[in-house]
Amino acid sequence: MKLLQLNGLVEGFVVKRPSKNVKSPYVADVLCEGEEALAHTASLGCCGLAEAGATVLMAPIISESAKCSYRIYCSIFQEKEKDHETIVGIYPKLAEDLVEQAMNRNCLSSLQNVRAYRRETTIRVDGKVNSRFDFTGIDQNQTPFIMEVKNVPLADYEQRGNKCYDDRAPNSKVAYFPDGYRKKSTDTISPRAVKHLAELALIKQESVTRCILCFVIQRSDVDRFQASIVDPEYAEALKNAMSVGVEVIRMVVHWSRDGEATFVRDDLPWACVKPD
Repeated sequence: MKLLQLNGLVEGFVVKRPSKNVKSPYVADVLCEGEEALAHTASLGCCGLAEAGATVLMAPIISESAKCSYRIYCSIFQEKEKDHETIVGIYPKLAEDLVEQAMNRNCLSSLQNVRAYRRETTIRVDGKVNSRFDFTGIDQNQTPFIMEVKNVPLADYEQRGNKCYDDRAPNSKVAYFPDGYRKKSTDTISPRAVKHLAELALIKQESVTRCILCFVIQRSDVDRFQASIVDPEYAEALKNAMSVGVEVIRMVVHWSRDGEATFVRDDLPWACVKPD
């Protein structure tokens, strides 16, 4: 099922991030058709997928006031030794758009025929909840729901593995969330993501509201999903949330070079024993 179409994509090569002239970490120098230009990359370096040396897909920014000529949407991940290429969606806001389209097209098996919804709702309960969630709505059974969306661009044959994977099929990677920069190895990668989980768990325990976490895996070279092994705090928060009834969707999307995103599945298996 087709979910999105990005038009006007061109291939670029990341020369430097941050740019040598614009020091914002969200701006990169890119080479496109032999000319260097500025490109906006909302995902920072995305653990190498948008760092110097990466090949990306981007679209022109049509605005006289914009400092950047392009916006980066996808990274072209190549395994030359296996003659395999995967297009990875790295623009975080795409995850929410993909979920909205999947919901409208009844692709999500646990969220069919939604009666009403809206995006980006702030929920405040004194001393308990104070966050903006990606979706709130009413399901087909008239039950309210809250859904938080997390973009998952990263995958490998084994997270932090150091083995030879020459005999592994290129589409047998494990997707994982979260990963990224942190000051100390003991810090959680995304305090905001941990906060969302704790609040979803609390809402679920104290109301009839369905609380849903949707991981949007924007690459199709995966066959498993796991909470990142380098962030035990997030993994524990996910386990606790699921134990009280927070639902977890693992949605896989396939991207093509011409900017077409298609729904693959919403039940990617867990990499190990499912969190209790």
